[in-house]
Amino acid sequence: ATVQLRSAGRRLSEEELNELRASLDDVIAGMTPDPMFFISSESEVQGGYDVILGSKGLARAWSRKLLRKWGGQCKETNSVVGHKDGADITRLTILYRRPGYNIGDVVRWSDILWRVGGWTGDGAVLSRIERIERCGASWRDMEKATVLCPLTEQLEVQMVAQDSSAGEFLNPETWTPTTVRLPYDHTGSSTIRVAKVEGEWVALPNLGIDSRDE
Repeated sequence: ATVQLRSAGRRLSEEELNELRASLDDVIAGMTPDPMFFISSESEVQGGYDVILGSKGLARAWSRKLLRKWGGQCKETNSVVGHKDGADITRLTILYRRPGYNIGDVVRWSDILWRVGGWTGDGAVLSRIERIERCGASWRDMEKATVLCPLTEQLEVQMVAQDSSAGEFLNPETWTPTTVRLPYDHTGSSTIRVAKVEGEWVALPNLGIDSRDE
């Protein structure tokens, strides 16, 4: 069985390839040992990475792990490669396409700023930044989304002043006071998560990924 790792509309970065590949080791470690659970070969290819496994079951288990953690789509194809004892011998190929965005990223979609909040079987769950609003968007819909600030570039900052609607922090780039509107779910904490979006700092409402990211 072959698992092909790709991304929608772009090349996977080396960091992304490494974390996708590492997830296979996690899957193997968590399964009951089986002599067919081995890696026959693996290699970088144009636009991604191919891994040939000894078991269709292992390939499908890995694809489920990929979908749960990073979203995206899997497409299975079976090709006949021979015959034995009157039965077809088939080879399974699973094409996994990782989305061009991750949970926690700030994206612009339908001219509105959102954070990617999670995955469904058909697409992404989006949380609006400006107010309490959640919606689902299909993978096809999300092809029109633009990542404006990935989770890895967001910052937790200490506020030096705040009132009921705005907070002030020291811009980490210039060390000058910067004022932002507080997120709708702000509880009075002295810290907020901010993202630089198109040259402007924006305070972000909380997602579950934020506490895991700290």
